Amino acid sequence: MNNKYIPLIILSLSLLGLLDSLYLTLEHYNKIILQCYPGIFADCGKVLGSSYSEIIGIPMALLGVIHYGLFNIVNLINIVKRIKNIRLAALVFSIVGALSSAVFMYIQFFLIGSICIYCTISALISFALIFLTFSYFEKERILLFIKITGFKYRVILKNILFLIDAERVHETTLSLGEFFGNNRLVRNIMSFFYSHPHIGLEQKILGIDFQNPVGLAAGFDYKAKLPQFLPALGFGYMTIGTITNSSYEGNPLPRLGRLPKSKSLLVNKGFKNEGANIIADKLKEKRFDIPIGISIGRTNSAELDTQKKSIDDIISAFKKFEKANIQNSYYEINISCPNLIHQGEVVFDEPRKLNELLDAVDKLKLKKPVFVKMPIDKTDKHTLELLKVISKHSPTGVIFGNLQKDKMHPTLHSDEVVKFKKGYYSGKPTFERSNDLIKLAYKNFKERFVIIGCGGVFSAEDAYTKIKLGATLVQLITGLVYNGPQLVAEINMELESLLQIDGYNNVSQAVGTDNN
Repeated sequence: MNNKYIPLIILSLSLLGLLDSLYLTLEHYNKIILQCYPGIFADCGKVLGSSYSEIIGIPMALLGVIHYGLFNIVNLINIVKRIKNIRLAALVFSIVGALSSAVFMYIQFFLIGSICIYCTISALISFALIFLTFSYFEKERILLFIKITGFKYRVILKNILFLIDAERVHETTLSLGEFFGNNRLVRNIMSFFYSHPHIGLEQKILGIDFQNPVGLAAGFDYKAKLPQFLPALGFGYMTIGTITNSSYEGNPLPRLGRLPKSKSLLVNKGFKNEGANIIADKLKEKRFDIPIGISIGRTNSAELDTQKKSIDDIISAFKKFEKANIQNSYYEINISCPNLIHQGEVVFDEPRKLNELLDAVDKLKLKKPVFVKMPIDKTDKHTLELLKVISKHSPTGVIFGNLQKDKMHPTLHSDEVVKFKKGYYSGKPTFERSNDLIKLAYKNFKERFVIIGCGGVFSAEDAYTKIKLGATLVQLITGLVYNGPQLVAEINMELESLLQIDGYNNVSQAVGTDNN
């Protein structure tokens, strides 16, 4: 069917619904008992004369007249002039109509024991209208459910979840994500409500096709449970990990905490993960709908007390994933986690020691792109020295960046910080410094590196800020915790609008435009 005819069909059906309801209303006030082909299960008089035919003295048919009348006005406006809020109103009317019809059909079948033909016609019209509006107003449908989900999450669900231990919620979320991801019906339903193609956000980077620039950062899915589910929520890509050569059960509790006033999470997991062998076994022979990255770091073990042992450990992890022939699109090397044993003795965020690590990585001759996850607590001078080292080796990208280590950072509220003895901070405390380093890297190495912006992304405006400073892609975690699972779909929807306002046809055109 040609899409240009759908608004006219919607208008025609809503007019038919109006006439049907108007007829029933007139018959009601004229006190005429309708005989609509009475039979075993059809008796209009029984239905329309029942106590269910009125609500607080108002005929259901009259409510139908009001509903269809307003629906027709909305449809006429939409045909004359397409306005986003009008299309959203059309969706709301179709939902209300379909739900009301479903309830009344239930009443007819199971409470009254008869059906009214005219009422059934109205119900069928409502069901047809919701099908047509949901199909035709695809973008508005997704926007509506994004808004509904976000509201329910922020007002209700988040307040409940924040009463439960943060790590318990995290682990449960991973398990639910895995369960939903393994169910095709659930994935399709979620995609219907949250996933929408955004041509203006598509990019081909380092030979990898990204449907949009928003991905899940390393640190959330260290059990490789979410690759099948996240595409349904609108993610453009995701990173699994950080994964290490050997497993690690995690640092002593608490490993995760919330700082709501600071819009931050306290993180002290220390590369908690099941180890390269188990994760590689989970991922091999799987196909992915979005680009999947694997973040690799050194095992958090007291036995790795020298630089050489730690490098060998990282290289062993790479070899295990390469041997498993996993269909991942890229790797990350996490050189900047501040929550590891021997911190200060075994480090890779010093130029000479980073050079030693990358020498070993170069020898692997990896065919997939490698990104280096950078610290944000170093000076500009030190960061440029690290970038200079990386530029002489095989990695093709950098990520800015990791956790905020400054407990006196102005965005952190001291009354929240004192609750935790160990760990560092994600979210808003990382935003400004991440942006500064994106700008620094783009200005000095834009021809050499693909830059991923990570830290403090809570909205499309946050993502767009990083893009305009020089990030080709962005990553997030904390924003999901505070704003809800619909956040990525919301960012993509609004990011496309921001690009249009600035006159860009594709997100790649906006990269670095505030860094000239």
